[in-house]
Amino acid sequence: MENHVFLAVLAAALLHAGWNLVVKIGLNRVSTVLLLALVQALIVLPILPFVAQPVPASWSWIVAAAILHTGYKVFLVQAYAHADLSQAYPLARGTAPLIITAVSVASLGVAFEPVSLLAILSISAGILLMAVKGSADGRMKGKALFYALGTAGFTASYTLVDGIGARIAETPSGFILWMVLGDAVGMVAYAAWTRGRSAFPALLLAWKTGIAAGAMSLGSYWIAIWAFTQAPIALVAALRESSILFAVIIAALILREPVSGWRWASAIAIAIGVALMKL
Repeated sequence: MENHVFLAVLAAALLHAGWNLVVKIGLNRVSTVLLLALVQALIVLPILPFVAQPVPASWSWIVAAAILHTGYKVFLVQAYAHADLSQAYPLARGTAPLIITAVSVASLGVAFEPVSLLAILSISAGILLMAVKGSADGRMKGKALFYALGTAGFTASYTLVDGIGARIAETPSGFILWMVLGDAVGMVAYAAWTRGRSAFPALLLAWKTGIAAGAMSLGSYWIAIWAFTQAPIALVAALRESSILFAVIIAALILREPVSGWRWASAIAIAIGVALMKL
């Protein structure tokens, strides 16, 4: 991975950690993901006329990506409803790079250097350690496990579709902007179906925070989409998950939150993986 791509993905990871920390706005989780989707759509609408448009062959990929992103959010909300965030999120995010790597090797013919595979494994192992130690008994069962692993499946799927689709589109910017609009349509439909009209008025109470979080979230994934066209998708996906490392550092040094020894061990494993990616 070229240095400029490596640094850009690390910046995307920092933005990802930032918007996750910002989203403490008191809304239910359906309203939160709906707010982010709508804010992103409002940001991209005035930008669309000024970016290159995707080639016709990529539109099926854009539609598929939008559906998968909406599915990811729906499963993530359900995972949070059945398990602690400290378990569900790491399990979903730590498993996804492993799935992407396996598919890349088995179906896309991608060959990885041993050190790159070790880097991916180290990052995923660090994240999954957080999931194992995310509750008193360290276990997830039933619906909690189903939705967490389902979220991982959606994450891996939309990452692969985004990476391949952005290359086919010949414009990463055009691809992500149209995908974001499609995702917003999907989230509006889901929120209206599950919450009815009550899903929308509450958003007005948190619009300022929503703008900050939505902008950081969009910026983070915009960079990732571009990086997918510059480096192997699995490497970019794994490196982007170093956002959890940044989240631990921010929690400890800025928010002054207590960080357990297990979380520091997880952070060290992730940091080792990041370092290995540059060898």
